[in-house]
Amino acid sequence: MSPSPARRRPAPAEAWTEALPRGLTDSLPVGEDRVPASLSEPVRFPYDGSEVALVPVGDEALARWAAEHAAGLRRQVGKLPTRVRRQVLIGVAASLREVADGMEDLLVLETGKPRADCRTEVVRAVATWEAAAGEVFHVHGETVPLDGLPSGDGMTGFWTRRPVGVVVGVAGFNYPMMLASHKIAPAIAAGCPVIVKPAPATPLATLWLVRLVREQLTAAGAPAGAVQLVTGDAAVGEALTTHPQVAAVSFTGSAEIGHRIARQAAPRKVVLELGSNAALVVAADADLDAAADAVVRGGLYASGQACISVQRVIAVEQVAAELERRIAERLPRVVVGDPREEDTRVAALIDEAATDRVCSWIERARTAGARVVHGGARSGRCITPTLLTGVPDGEPAWDEEIFGPVVCLRAVPDLDTAYATVNAGRYGLHAAVFTRDLGAAFEAVEELETGGVVINDVPGYRCDIAPYGGVKDSGTGREGPRFAIEEMTVTRMAVFRR
Repeated sequence: MSPSPARRRPAPAEAWTEALPRGLTDSLPVGEDRVPASLSEPVRFPYDGSEVALVPVGDEALARWAAEHAAGLRRQVGKLPTRVRRQVLIGVAASLREVADGMEDLLVLETGKPRADCRTEVVRAVATWEAAAGEVFHVHGETVPLDGLPSGDGMTGFWTRRPVGVVVGVAGFNYPMMLASHKIAPAIAAGCPVIVKPAPATPLATLWLVRLVREQLTAAGAPAGAVQLVTGDAAVGEALTTHPQVAAVSFTGSAEIGHRIARQAAPRKVVLELGSNAALVVAADADLDAAADAVVRGGLYASGQACISVQRVIAVEQVAAELERRIAERLPRVVVGDPREEDTRVAALIDEAATDRVCSWIERARTAGARVVHGGARSGRCITPTLLTGVPDGEPAWDEEIFGPVVCLRAVPDLDTAYATVNAGRYGLHAAVFTRDLGAAFEAVEELETGGVVINDVPGYRCDIAPYGGVKDSGTGREGPRFAIEEMTVTRMAVFRR
């Protein structure tokens, strides 16, 4: 899937849009065919603001129609044989491989992420579809020894997993095609019709993905309408997530919106993968070069627009100054600029509003007494990689999810204080600890109140076959094909009296 360097020379955004699949933006994949929309909006290249494409925009009526169509397919999709569901999943993975270069180009254009991060997104999406195909054979149940109680004498019991019904998947803008895959692939594996709503700023790669999925469904003799896509604003999302015939909602995005969805969607099943301000703890015995590399790598990938980007670095006092020095000497070497360039590692954020917010949080921290060790300024539409020290509690750069290329460093007296500092925040997605002490590593796994703990690597490490999710304001439920399939199924108990 590695691209040839020769085809990676930057070109105007308009030149790349010629490679868009024909008809991709003419209509929306709703029902068994495609439906035109009365409105359209431009998708813009965040790096220079140029128009990439005009995309049809759905409305609440179309969202309701998609939900009703999906509900009409619920039993048919739920009865698709295991081999058919597996065939579709494998077919999508193969199709994604075939279009990997074009998908990478498109992701660069609509997200503005550096090329290396878009390439990773495609690779991980393929892995998600392959992993879901492998999990199809494990959607089953087990027998229950009912005679463990006197009332169960003479009885036989077993339970199975059944599709929950219509699933709505709402994806964030930062990894749009991969996040959509995290919702669509498990839904197909579970036997659920699914409607995906991409973020308004980044619908193109997801439209292409859904086209590939529907082609594979049709080839396998399944209804194309098992997977639909509706674009639109928050009102469209609400129409989908609150529709009475929707059984489950899977959302990836901010905590604020996730909490609102959870309230509005009740009593539907809701899986929330929300934000974080991920911490990286550095012990006195840590490999400081490895830790500094991890801070730069984990804090700046996707220009910091990832829910598990390193945001808070909490180092014991003995090594904090030296760690600061090593991070600071690495940051000037980070290439900032055009995301189409192979060497770029930090590019523009998704839009000007995001850039303004991040800059204002940096300035607030500075005013509150923080020191800007490096960066903290704009470079064109980009923000230079920023290292802050001494950011006090109560400042959003420390307490909230900054979603930009900003890392905050704080010194603490010991590991116990470090773990307490991590746990004091309202988020709990992933955290990392750098230490050579096996006991300290296991203590971190015990003590840190997060959905995942990574030892001697970035908290952003994700294995797409492992359970992924958070606690507290970082969400509920788990992703990863096996675990998402469980979220999209319900158990059914069967009891027989002999």
